[in-house]
Amino acid sequence: MPQSTTNEPIATETSQPAAIAPPLAQAAPTELRGSFVDGEHPTRGMVQIVTQGGGRILELDEAFATSTSGPDLFVILHRLPDVIGSTTPPAYPIQEGDYVVLAPLRSYTGAQTYEIPDNINLDEFRSVAIWCRRFNATFGAATLEPQG
Repeated sequence: MPQSTTNEPIATETSQPAAIAPPLAQAAPTELRGSFVDGEHPTRGMVQIVTQGGGRILELDEAFATSTSGPDLFVILHRLPDVIGSTTPPAYPIQEGDYVVLAPLRSYTGAQTYEIPDNINLDEFRSVAIWCRRFNATFGAATLEPQG
C-alpha cells in the first residue's frame, strides 16, 4: 500500500458542510465493499454498494475523509481492482475508457450516497476512486470485493 509522501492532513469535519442523505445500508443488502487506500493524498474510510428499492447506491461511510486540496473531485468507478498499484505516483493518473464518473464528490468527509445509473454494468468495474479531473490525480481508491 502506498504511503502518503506529503505532510498534509486529511479533511476534518469542518472542511465542507455536508448536505446529503444518511446512508441507506442498514436495511439494504450489500453487494460490494472496500476500504480506501492513499493515492496522491491521504484518503480513508469504507465504501459499499447496496441494492435499495430496485436501484443501486454507492455509500461512503462516516469514517470517509480525503484531502481538501482537490479543486475538481469526483467519485468514479474504475475497471481495474488496484487503481493505485496499476498507475504511476505521485498523481496516479487514470486513462480515459477505464472509468465512469458517478458524480462530483459532495463532501471531503463523512457519510454520503451516490446513485449508480441502471445503464452501468457493475461486473465491468472493480474499484471506486476519488479522482481530481482537472489534474488527472487519484486521491485514493478502494478495491470492491463481493459480499455474501
